[in-house]
Amino acid sequence: MQASAELLEYIYQNTGMGLTTIPQILEISKDEELKRHLSAQLEKYQKIHQEAEERLKVLGEEGQEVGKFEKIRAYLMINMETLTDKSTSHIAEMMIQGSTMGVIQAIQKSRDYQGTDPDVCSLMKKLQKIEEDNIEQLKKFL
Repeated sequence: MQASAELLEYIYQNTGMGLTTIPQILEISKDEELKRHLSAQLEKYQKIHQEAEERLKVLGEEGQEVGKFEKIRAYLMINMETLTDKSTSHIAEMMIQGSTMGVIQAIQKSRDYQGTDPDVCSLMKKLQKIEEDNIEQLKKFL
């Protein structure tokens, strides 16, 4: 039970960071097609985030929001990265790097929590697939 809660918390935190950063990037981007893609990505994160939150509640747990320090750090990082280059290609590159990190972490967490509740593992795999698809779709913006 504890392992399931830990994995769900990771999923909740991971998608929470996406819910924090994507709106900021949407404000920076001028490319309407990229904005549509990012908006769709945001919706996918919202669904996974909500599902993780609901599953945590069933376990008697509450998802912890992304900390203020992490939010500020991400905000500043995005601003620094786009200070001199707000091009569609650069924004896509940044997003690909973030999703690549997400895939790596998803694989590691899946291995670390092997044997956990199959439904929770399935949700982790779903998040991994979303990240992999995101990378493929963002390549056209490079």
